[in-house]
Amino acid sequence: MKIASFNINGIKARIAALTDWLNAAGADVVVLQEIKSLDEAFPRAHFEDLGWNIETHGQKGFNGVAILSKLPLEDVMCGLPGDDGDEQARYIEATVTGEKAVRIAGLYLPNGNPVPGPKYDYKLAWMERLRIRAAELLASEMPVVMLGDYNIIPEPRDAANPGKWVDDALFLPQSRAMLRAIQWQGWTDAIRIRDPWSARGPFTFWDFQGGAWNKDDGIRIDHLLLSPQAADLLAETGVDREARAAEKPSDHVPVWLRLAA
Repeated sequence: MKIASFNINGIKARIAALTDWLNAAGADVVVLQEIKSLDEAFPRAHFEDLGWNIETHGQKGFNGVAILSKLPLEDVMCGLPGDDGDEQARYIEATVTGEKAVRIAGLYLPNGNPVPGPKYDYKLAWMERLRIRAAELLASEMPVVMLGDYNIIPEPRDAANPGKWVDDALFLPQSRAMLRAIQWQGWTDAIRIRDPWSARGPFTFWDFQGGAWNKDDGIRIDHLLLSPQAADLLAETGVDREARAAEKPSDHVPVWLRLAA
């Protein structure tokens, strides 16, 4: 089972780029972030015609997550538990079954800038809710892939120029510590484990500003975390860097893994 995450930065603006990538990638399950669309406005028919089952948790003009799957989607849950007043569409879960059932948890973690301020407070509170949900998912003892745009740069090697991020919410020590607190529950960073000694990258995001792509001034903020049961099934991982050079690209590229499931 090939499972991917892709922050598409606007489904309507990137529908051609996403379709081209889907046709080439051979993924079975794709989690999208920043669809920036209400559920009823999502171009569902277009993707259904391509053979995808679709679940969305959308929001007009901002945020929004979705799961596209060649396999049936079951036990769908929209919204991260822990705050009934949170109206931001950032989290979705579903179960897909190939040779084994796999729980998919797709997320778009808050950016948190500017710091200090209410947006950073919201980021940290959201991460604490995610930590609690992550522990619940681990307790299920089933294969779980918790993937998406985490808006966290875990280590200096995950930025081409780490010095320029030191005061940013994506790289502040408290942000990074909260991600580690989740990972240390027992989650495996699938992209990092494929090359644990890499001194630089791989990157998954290049800003549209300042010629970041041409300078390879990237960061790694899109992550694939695996429960122990999913990590036991891990066969392959990858970063589709070439997608950033496509026509009308997102500022993120797809990250993916293949499970023996």
